[in-house]
Amino acid sequence: MSLDGFVAGPEHAMDWMTGFSHRPGLTEEYAQTTGAALGGRDGWDVSPGAGAIYGGAWQGPVFVLTHHPQDAHPADGVTFLSCDVAEAVRIGLEAARGKNLEVFSPSIGRQLLDRGLVDEVDVHVAPVLLGDGIRLFDHPGGAPVRLALLNGDDPTAAVNLRYRPVTSARASGTGFPRRLPRDGGKALGKELSEVHGRLTACHTPASSGPSPVGTASPTAPSRASCG
Repeated sequence: MSLDGFVAGPEHAMDWMTGFSHRPGLTEEYAQTTGAALGGRDGWDVSPGAGAIYGGAWQGPVFVLTHHPQDAHPADGVTFLSCDVAEAVRIGLEAARGKNLEVFSPSIGRQLLDRGLVDEVDVHVAPVLLGDGIRLFDHPGGAPVRLALLNGDDPTAAVNLRYRPVTSARASGTGFPRRLPRDGGKALGKELSEVHGRLTACHTPASSGPSPVGTASPTAPSRASCG
């Protein structure tokens, strides 16, 4: 997420997600704890395909919530759902089989927060100001949602971040921002786009029984209507 609260640029653009680093092993940790992924149609249409989640380090059932599944292009391992968000979470949690259901959609995340169906909001702040785009939490006129800090001793603590604007002169002296090869920067940006602004929905223990939408395996594209 950008420092000013955007998880994507205008029209879900992610070309700004280059030149950033993150803690070694972070992507692998998320890949190990993720059982299924849930996203929205707008983000899917911009960047279709399930193989790029966590830079390709994770494979598993992916669900895309949409109002018009009939015109969605089939993809391996992806199930298109047309149902209430709570039902989509129930399906995703069963498919996750005890692991986390990762929500990669700000709009779906907002609806789940309204219903108390999100356990964690996991945010990584990139050192950039976008000024426009898709916000992590966009709810004009809505009530504030209080959060408790999990990775610290004080759950009410505000997080202090200190940055400075990076100019060309400063960059040449400090080596920042880091210049990446064209393909390497694109790959890193795609990998980080799957990490920044995550919402984890794992409020209900996953069922050990079969998934209500079938196997939802990485090789079985399908559509499901639930209600």
